[in-house]
Amino acid sequence: MKHKSKLGKSNWQFWLIISIPLLYAIVFAYIPMGGILMAFKDYSIRKGILGSDWVGLKYFIQFLSSTSSIKVIMNTLILGVYTLVVNFPFPIILAIMLNEIKCVRFKKTVQMVTYAPYFISTVVMVGMMMQMMDLRTGIFNIFLQKFGFKPINFFGDVSLFRHLYVWSGLWQTIGYSSIIYIAALSGVSTELKEAAMMDGASRMQKIWHVDLPGILPTIVIMLIFSCGNIVNIGLDKVYLMQNSLNADVSEVISTFVYKVGVVNADFGFSTASGLFQSIVSFTLLVAVNKLSKIVTETSLW
Repeated sequence: MKHKSKLGKSNWQFWLIISIPLLYAIVFAYIPMGGILMAFKDYSIRKGILGSDWVGLKYFIQFLSSTSSIKVIMNTLILGVYTLVVNFPFPIILAIMLNEIKCVRFKKTVQMVTYAPYFISTVVMVGMMMQMMDLRTGIFNIFLQKFGFKPINFFGDVSLFRHLYVWSGLWQTIGYSSIIYIAALSGVSTELKEAAMMDGASRMQKIWHVDLPGILPTIVIMLIFSCGNIVNIGLDKVYLMQNSLNADVSEVISTFVYKVGVVNADFGFSTASGLFQSIVSFTLLVAVNKLSKIVTETSLW
């Protein structure tokens, strides 16, 4: 009875802790979902969301049939797949490399250097890139000219935009993204490692046959999340890097929704575009999760 009373008294603390993220989710995630109705209505500020006239799938058809929209979707997919191909494996490689370092001081130094860029804001990072890659005063072009090469207009060259976006993103997030893999590697059985070494396995063989299988469930789960986010390219970085010269490849769904919805005040069309992006993300998540469950027997549900 005493145990039950103590448990009952402590319940308020549990619910208090749970209530904070729950309240955040309700206010900023679930309540705004009512705005999805605008995707199916000819929204009028005077009439409001509920009072506006229904138009059904008009905006979805308009979005999918427009040549500019198709280009935006392709740009989003290309940039998302490129980001996945580069940003997914490198944190795993970094985590394995750090796990093999025996010198604690050097290991902590590398971790600090790779983690630090994550805490630089996107605005500051893009500003740094623009300064360093400036056509006349940028440090990169100064070095190129010293070695006899012509300066490069990094932010004006259409073919360079995707490379700048993806590889700068890798530099910024590789250390932070490797944390979960470092934690998973710490849980790999030391007995298996010792047995592999006693059997004469080299370091690469130990990594391939012991470390990687040990963290495979974590890798699969993170891959599922990453595949679900292929089309969820954030607005801030792309919009800051975008200009009239590279807009042909830098216009993605998020920037398209911002320009159509906020700038041009076409709220119904922009809501339909954003909802389409969410539906594609959810479909990819479910499909990759199902495929993962069949192939590796590891899944989110």
